[in-house]
Amino acid sequence: MIASPKTTSGSRPPRRAGGWAEFQRRYAPYIFISPFFVLFFIFGLFPILFNAYLSFQEWQPGTGLGDMKFVGFRNYTDNLTDPTFWLSLKNTAVLAVLSGLPQHLLAIPLAFAVYGGLKKLQNLVTAVYFLPYITSIVAISVIFFTLFSWQYGVINAALNALHNIPLIGGLFPADKINWLGEKEYVQPSIALVVIWRYTGWNMLLYLSGLQAIPKELYEAASVDGATGWQSFRYITLPLLRPIMFVAVTLSLIGGLQLFEEPFILTNGGGGAGQAGLTTIMYMYRTYASYSDAGVAAAMSWLLFLVIGALTLINNRLFGRSGMAGGN
Repeated sequence: MIASPKTTSGSRPPRRAGGWAEFQRRYAPYIFISPFFVLFFIFGLFPILFNAYLSFQEWQPGTGLGDMKFVGFRNYTDNLTDPTFWLSLKNTAVLAVLSGLPQHLLAIPLAFAVYGGLKKLQNLVTAVYFLPYITSIVAISVIFFTLFSWQYGVINAALNALHNIPLIGGLFPADKINWLGEKEYVQPSIALVVIWRYTGWNMLLYLSGLQAIPKELYEAASVDGATGWQSFRYITLPLLRPIMFVAVTLSLIGGLQLFEEPFILTNGGGGAGQAGLTTIMYMYRTYASYSDAGVAAAMSWLLFLVIGALTLINNRLFGRSGMAGGN
């Protein structure tokens, strides 16, 4: 008979937690966070993977998943040889510049004005400028569609009134302008709506960046005899550069994905000469009107590559690598 090993007096072998306590310790945390991963997979990851798969297929919506036909890179080559795709990409780039650049040229001075001279009214002013961003884009586009109306629009009425004023009347057109019916005015009209909506958002970003700069730096620069321009150039601008990177990146991505404003203002047709046809609009038309889901999916990935390339360029200009090279 083998004797069992002796244990220290008064001590017992450790007991393992089992049952419900062990389940709570090991598995309950994963159960609580699982809804996020489940929803992300269903509404986030799966659509991306399915869209990538669909870009290599020939498939008409409504015919069932079994009717897909693998066509390789044909959907991509069809887009790259489609003149309308290149026209939509050109329109998107022009609208991104026309609407994106003025946003920042207006937002930065506004942020400085609110930060430096309107501190008592800062909350009210920022709320007023931020209001267009949270307003329904459909309501905004409908209002501007009315303002741009050829016959009864407020803008044409104001220009006509200014034309009748002596001395300065010659600076304004005598005839009514068909803002959304003439090719040369379609893109500026759409850009104006985008500028009006997003300038306040960018101003809020720059204002938060200004508020994060320590005031001690300005005080030290003032003691050293630095002028206001020198403080702006060597303190404000370098420390505001990360915010510029974020703001420009968001404007770049948003500008290349314009859909609601041009779609509503041009009634989904792209306007005169298709000047308001953006890539997202053409993608929607390809899917909904032409029933070519594969080509539309390939178009989305081509646009993704364009956005990715421009974002990398922006990162070189305003990101960490750009700041390291500039400083």
